Amino acid sequence: MGSGQTVAVFGAYGHTGGFVVTELRARGFVPLLLGRDAGRLRALVAAHPGLAHRVASAGDPASLDRALRGAAAVVNCAGPFASTAAPVIEAALRAGIPYVDVAAEIEANADTFARFTDRARRVGVAVVPAMAFFGGLGDLLVTTAMGDWTAADEAHVAYGLSSWHPTAGTLASGAVSRERRAGRRVRYTGGRLEYHRDEGDLPVLDWDFPAPLGPRTVLDGFTMADVVTVPSHLSIPEVRTYMTVEAARDLAGPDTPAPAAVDELGRSGQTFTVDVVVRSGDRRRGVVASGRDIYAVSAPLAVEAVDRVLAGRTRTSGVASAGAIFDAPDFLRALSAHLTVASRRP
Repeated sequence: MGSGQTVAVFGAYGHTGGFVVTELRARGFVPLLLGRDAGRLRALVAAHPGLAHRVASAGDPASLDRALRGAAAVVNCAGPFASTAAPVIEAALRAGIPYVDVAAEIEANADTFARFTDRARRVGVAVVPAMAFFGGLGDLLVTTAMGDWTAADEAHVAYGLSSWHPTAGTLASGAVSRERRAGRRVRYTGGRLEYHRDEGDLPVLDWDFPAPLGPRTVLDGFTMADVVTVPSHLSIPEVRTYMTVEAARDLAGPDTPAPAAVDELGRSGQTFTVDVVVRSGDRRRGVVASGRDIYAVSAPLAVEAVDRVLAGRTRTSGVASAGAIFDAPDFLRALSAHLTVASRRP
């Protein structure tokens, strides 16, 4: 448990940041609330009396250095991560403390690996990007499904979301990614990240999710951050991700509302199933996870990562995805209060 260690949360007043602050407190850490909006920080402190807050901006390195003083680690919850990840990582490296983020942006995560792998390893600091529902959870599940395999031909990650009411941060991050792609789509094929132009809608197919979700129509090629995290450490030349059609329509809908709390924990009524299949030749292995609220479940994923890094329960240093730096099956077992995980025959 946290043993009173101080963990800075950049973007603490955001939707996911709020869940992270609550989870840190529940785990015995002392959150240090960071963000650029002093008014929103003060309002958050009113909900969490006794916590310290500091104003900091990704565009002001000196403010980040001041904000991280005394912190044992930092969790970045402030998107778009194309703008915030690099400056906060730089500050974490200067401070010599671990960095964890909840980025779902493919390009931002790829940038983190490309820009900081060597430096973070030299400094001996752990940098764990995409430690959230998209990117982190899928990577943990694929790594668990691989088991003793050292390589596979394909990995498939199918997201069965009952709905997707995006936060303002999700919409802003999506807009940045679309601008960077300039109308192109992205996929991981032939052992590399590839940008391409395709006319028309994404193809659809039927995916047989396990009960109680059951068969659903999914978009094939609805590419998520798993195409960065999984191949960063696993020898799998083809990584494909899929999304239920209903959730994709919600995300794209101009009038889709933000997530609304329906319980005392602040979670929405959204449910999810993540179905993973890896194939090597004619052999297949599968793992499935289910739970509630993709934003809320990102908090225990990120905080468990912080806990393990600070306790030295890691397999490497430098920039590493969840499946590379942690014991994936053990990590998932630790989240049994938030996730139901089981192997299944594909």
